Amino acid sequence: MIDVDADGPARVDGRSARAERTRTAIVDAHLALIDEGDLRPTGERIAERAGVSLRTLWTNFKDMETLFAATGRRVSERQESMVRPISPELPLTRRIGEFSVQRARMLEVLAPSARASALREPFSPQLRRNREGNIARVRGEIETVFGPELAHAGPEREQLLDALTVASTWSTWSMMRDAMGLDVEAARATLTRILGALLVDAIAAGLR
Repeated sequence: MIDVDADGPARVDGRSARAERTRTAIVDAHLALIDEGDLRPTGERIAERAGVSLRTLWTNFKDMETLFAATGRRVSERQESMVRPISPELPLTRRIGEFSVQRARMLEVLAPSARASALREPFSPQLRRNREGNIARVRGEIETVFGPELAHAGPEREQLLDALTVASTWSTWSMMRDAMGLDVEAARATLTRILGALLVDAIAAGLR
């Protein structure tokens, strides 16, 4: 007769839960340091903040690239929790206003991580993939919110979509906030103006 250890699965589940809590603590520590202005936190500082040993950090994340991937997913979850559907059937002016307000909030949440990523992106394939994912998400949102106008643009659709995406992503927001020193409301108003100009111009071009 085989003696089956009834507690085996429970022990495995317990270890998995502890490992997941440890990984969560490490990712939280990484983001907390970045949010506080430490844009290039070392493994030592992350481990200390998470309350784990450096060995434990690298047991759970084999290198910084895997930590960047996990942190990128967490930032995406933060942003996605803020997304509220904007119906493409609303009047254009209202859609532009609601979209601009929502993007401003999301880009401010992204800001610390985006500034930190910019320092390491040239040397990190994972951070570049994170950025590509962010761009793809906003591009998809634009296709939904401004679908009628994009359809109206006909052969200029892709160019209009590219222009709207450029206006709505971190690089443009960083120029307004960091390079030009605009406050959040002024940057949001500028984004609204850019989107409005692009969309109204596209509509007018379609009527010519």
